[in-house]
Amino acid sequence: MKLSEIKGILPTLENVEFQLENETFVPEHFHVTEIGVITKRFIDCGGTIRNEKVVNFQLWNANDFEHRLKPAKLLNIIKLSEEKLGIEDAEIEVEYQSETIGKYDLDFNGNYFVLTNKQTACLASDACGIPAEKQKVKLSEQNNACCTPNSGCC
Repeated sequence: MKLSEIKGILPTLENVEFQLENETFVPEHFHVTEIGVITKRFIDCGGTIRNEKVVNFQLWNANDFEHRLKPAKLLNIIKLSEEKLGIEDAEIEVEYQSETIGKYDLDFNGNYFVLTNKQTACLASDACGIPAEKQKVKLSEQNNACCTPNSGCC
């Protein structure tokens, strides 16, 4: 989800709620402790230099159980970060504490913002010799006369 998308959704909500893909909710007393830009410049295993830029939201749970972040307040925090940091419209990455600090992509299911699991990937698979994934076939679905019951092939 891009920053412009969350800015369009927030005015339509009564509450800001985040849910993990496993359907566990972030406690409703969370704080957005940071909004920033993370720029990553790196070289992939194929030798290509790459640049990535994401808008980072950090969610944090404190022991102030009465805290509730309202959509208008989050929208104001976003606008302030755009103004002060010159944040551009980019994909949002959310940091949230589980066993360790997790990084998630952000989606919206019509009711809640969903922290979706990120996956690692090889960006230069054609250059580093990773074989293409073989298509899995179920033998039971093959129309092969020699492998039918009572055919004597086994």
